Amino acid sequence: MAQMNMIQAVNSALDIILEKDSNVCIFGEDVGYFGGVFRCTDGLQSKYGKHRVFDSPLAEGGIVSTAIGMGINGLRPVAEIQFADYIFPAFDQITNELAKLRYRSGGEYSAPVTIRTPSGGGIRGGHYHSQSPEAYFTHTPGLKVVIPSNPHDTKGLLISAIEDDDPVIFFEPKRLYNGPFDGDHKKAALKWDTHPKGEVPEEYYSIPLGKASIEREGSQLTVLCYGTMVHVAREAVKLSGIDAEIIDLRSLVPLDIDAITKSIEKTGRCVIVHEAPKTSGFGGELSAQIQESCFYHLEAPITRVTGWDTPFPHSLEWYYFPSQERVIEAMKKTMES
Repeated sequence: MAQMNMIQAVNSALDIILEKDSNVCIFGEDVGYFGGVFRCTDGLQSKYGKHRVFDSPLAEGGIVSTAIGMGINGLRPVAEIQFADYIFPAFDQITNELAKLRYRSGGEYSAPVTIRTPSGGGIRGGHYHSQSPEAYFTHTPGLKVVIPSNPHDTKGLLISAIEDDDPVIFFEPKRLYNGPFDGDHKKAALKWDTHPKGEVPEEYYSIPLGKASIEREGSQLTVLCYGTMVHVAREAVKLSGIDAEIIDLRSLVPLDIDAITKSIEKTGRCVIVHEAPKTSGFGGELSAQIQESCFYHLEAPITRVTGWDTPFPHSLEWYYFPSQERVIEAMKKTMES
């Protein structure tokens, strides 16, 4: 086992899959010689050559459309969108072409395309470098959507995504890339004492898509979360004194509804935490599915703790994040209901 942060885990996954499968290629803005703006592809071009790891123009629609053509013709492209905020120029290609290819061809063609993109806040990126747009893609049939919370899962899930025969949007929470932020969080709401660095096997391994992870077992309340919010939820539960079960969803599509149902049938209460805005966020879909599956087991209303329904602010970044204080407040209110 090696100690890796999320950047190193991404790099290790890409390195292994490039060596394992000659049909895999990686491309995007600055991913080649420079190694990516966050250095996730560092050293891969020099190891595997410019024909397999290469730079693209600043044209997200072109990146995705090229990846679709590669996938149809037998390759397994891994396209990087430099920030999740930049994915919208490629929205038509993703939702109208990539997602529908297998269906419109009657199963004759598939597009095994993985789109990696850093998402969320935590680096003072402001409203054009901090968005969490996962709900747009969970609404599109034909796409799988994955958001890991730690290095071990990042590597295993990314390998599974690349090996999947259907398109996967792989969001990487940039707040977790390098570890704890040394800035304003010391005096603001978002803080935790767990360094998002962990033991990661250096060899090949995979984690199935669509399987949630029980981050912490508990009996009084279920907290559903993913990405950065797993760490916030862990700290909140520790400080609250409530015996809460934390479920790291990992995959939003496919969703592990069985794990969710089993937990809520045990606890009878649920708090959902995500960084994206509340209105039409993925928490709304979770609430609906829980209502359909677990209504008679619920002992209190489902509560959502989310980002605010505003553009992501720059100066108030740490107050936009769902904080451990807000999560604790929601948990206590749910317990009292």
